[in-house]
Amino acid sequence: MDPIEAALSASAAGMRAQALRLRVISENLANQDNAAVDPNQDPYRRKTIHFKNVLDRKLGVELVEVDKILQDPSPFKLQYQPNHPGADENGYVKYSNVRGLIEVADMRQANRSYQAQLNVFRLTKQMQARTNELLR
Repeated sequence: MDPIEAALSASAAGMRAQALRLRVISENLANQDNAAVDPNQDPYRRKTIHFKNVLDRKLGVELVEVDKILQDPSPFKLQYQPNHPGADENGYVKYSNVRGLIEVADMRQANRSYQAQLNVFRLTKQMQARTNELLR
């Protein structure tokens, strides 16, 4: 097992997972004000991303991967707007269950994790280059 290759693979896997997490969060934020256009339809439902560890047998290390992307089952926000085309018989319109503050907090966390993995990747590459210089 090459420890440099293992470190590079682990940090690259972490960056891929966090990049997908950032894309899901961005999609959620883009749709946070989405409303039902019809009383029988639901608006955009928040997506959540779940990770899993996968053993890379060749390198002997566990890598993080996206396990699945699910929809958040929390209830939609209801707003009284009787003239809206998506209003139900009581005048309420369903709005997306995305909460911007939660998404921004998740985005910050994902960004920090991505940056940490990128730093590990860069430092590992620098160590590899210095080791190669010493071996010449």
